[in-house]
Amino acid sequence: MTLTGNLLIGQRAVPGSRDAIRAIDPASNQALEPAYAGGTAEHVAQACALAWAAFDAYRETSLEQRAHFLDTIASQIEALGDTLIDRVVAESGLPKARIQGERGRTCGQLRTFARVVRSGEWLDVRVDNAQPTRQPLPRADLRQRQVALGPVAVFGASNFPLAFSVAGGDTASALAAGCPVVVKAHGAHPGTSELVGQAVARAVQLCDLPEGVFSLLYGAGREVGMALVRDPRIKAVGFTGSRSGGIALCQAAQARPEPIPVYAEMSSINPVFLFDAALQARGEALTQGFVASLTQGAGQFCTNPGLVIARQGPALQRFIANASEQVRQAAAQTMLTPGIADAYQAGVGALADNTNAEVAASGQPQHGPNQCQAQLFVTNAVAFLSDPALQAEVFGAASLVVACDSDEQVRQVAEHLEGQLTATLHLDDGDIERARELVPTLERKAGRILVNGWPTGVEVCDAMVHGGPFPATSDARSTSVGTAAILRFLRPVCYQDFPDALLPVALQHGNPLQLRRLLDGQREA
Repeated sequence: MTLTGNLLIGQRAVPGSRDAIRAIDPASNQALEPAYAGGTAEHVAQACALAWAAFDAYRETSLEQRAHFLDTIASQIEALGDTLIDRVVAESGLPKARIQGERGRTCGQLRTFARVVRSGEWLDVRVDNAQPTRQPLPRADLRQRQVALGPVAVFGASNFPLAFSVAGGDTASALAAGCPVVVKAHGAHPGTSELVGQAVARAVQLCDLPEGVFSLLYGAGREVGMALVRDPRIKAVGFTGSRSGGIALCQAAQARPEPIPVYAEMSSINPVFLFDAALQARGEALTQGFVASLTQGAGQFCTNPGLVIARQGPALQRFIANASEQVRQAAAQTMLTPGIADAYQAGVGALADNTNAEVAASGQPQHGPNQCQAQLFVTNAVAFLSDPALQAEVFGAASLVVACDSDEQVRQVAEHLEGQLTATLHLDDGDIERARELVPTLERKAGRILVNGWPTGVEVCDAMVHGGPFPATSDARSTSVGTAAILRFLRPVCYQDFPDALLPVALQHGNPLQLRRLLDGQREA
């Protein structure tokens, strides 16, 4: 398939007119063709107008039609074959096997949301039948369902060029909810974005849907992104990226005459708590698991274990010594972009210069451009509690061990943490009571709490939560991964005393969709 370098506004390929972006192969620092000229505020307005025109028709598509659309997107992405895989590898520096797995995850989550749509449970139908003879006042017939918010702006992420990008989780869940989507492609992988965008556009056409259901825009600066968030036809935003970028979008969304929700995943260092009995019994295995999680994919995961917390003692010292040795043996890895590599170097440089932290180990030297040399640092609880800089996220394979003198210091460190995507407990039976005391704090701090695992790796399923209190996300009430992600793009509407012929199909008296409703306070079987 030929790459054009054009925007996709509905079904039209439109050349941009602002400064162009080019993908960079991070392994060689070579620019890739073609150039992608940026869109303008006018292009944004055109895409948003099409999305708004499509909204009412798209949100009332049948459950089967919308589910078939999501399935078709997945099939069209798979039909791109190695053309897509090769382009993603070139634009990201990630290995082919990783990209093949990510394509499987991307298509799998599209099909998962197709299943969710078909079930209809997300409609959350509630019926309170009329009680005309109730005393002292009769009750009206009341029926509630969830409806789509409106067109959604989605910002592609850098670290998952497929699974958190053009047809990633934000797009899949918004489309499942009945919301048209306008995507701003990430500048690091414009060719990947165009290929996937073309696949989505083909699915729109094959499913005979309004063209405004999907558009794809590019932009080198802030013009396109800010214009999207400020457009009155956009009703919600999905974003994965830096804290500064997420906060800027939140501020723009709140400054609108009609503020809208921004679901931004931003910053997390994912604390790992190592308890005494576990460290004593299986310190070597914990070391191996930690370093493997830390260095996986050059540490470019939002769930990377960037903080380790444990009580001081011989077992912790052995863990630090063994982890340091393994980090020293870790090969340098190519990072996603020159910008990410530069930010990583700045982050580890700041820690190395911080008198409250000590360099425990550095990985193998770099042997090419844009490479990440793994780093392990050590500090103590008193220093950590006094220095906010030690909580700063370093996006890459860097972690800080905090040695505590007592259980009370462990608790103080936990209380001191910012909001996180994850918190991990490594424990044995002898650690249960100490862990029990910590869990309430971690419930307030994190969206997902793990026991005897590692935070890297986020399963797309019904029970997953990929969210957390600020600054992990801008809205701790939601998740960006898992089927509950659809709830971000819905709102309830109540219909009072509607004649059956005027009711939405999901609320009609005969329950033609055979939905499992809450009927007069009882959940139907």
